[in-house]
Amino acid sequence: MLSRRTAFTGVLLMAVGVFLPGLAVAQNHPRVVNELVARTKTQIKTIDMATFKSTFDKNDLGLIVDVREPGEYVDGHIPGAINVPRGQIEFRIWPYVGFPESTNMSKKMTLYCASGNRCTLATKSLQDLGFTNVTAADMSIEDWAKAGYQLVKK
Repeated sequence: MLSRRTAFTGVLLMAVGVFLPGLAVAQNHPRVVNELVARTKTQIKTIDMATFKSTFDKNDLGLIVDVREPGEYVDGHIPGAINVPRGQIEFRIWPYVGFPESTNMSKKMTLYCASGNRCTLATKSLQDLGFTNVTAADMSIEDWAKAGYQLVKK
């Protein structure tokens, strides 16, 4: 039989995963996941937060894509960003790149997420589809907010 402490801990962990998905994302991952993300970063273009911010200020990020889940997006996203969750990116990006009339495979896109991990993998997926001008923001949305940069909540 489970102790009250064990049961409480289990319920607390489930609540964190359900109600605070960004926090769950920030947790440690198995080494194999970290290795996959690190290896993928060597295969794509990434920018840090300072470069993201300066390029954002110049209005030169292209299509800004927040690949977090809809609930995370609503809780606060970068102004002008669209929400296309990482798990759906291959299927839902097309209207934003002109499909079916005139698909622009060189459309400039900058992807971000909570920690830089999901956008890294999503950037690689888009690159694998043939997109040629996609960049991942290797930054934390939490650090963006702590720096006092604007987030839109809706």
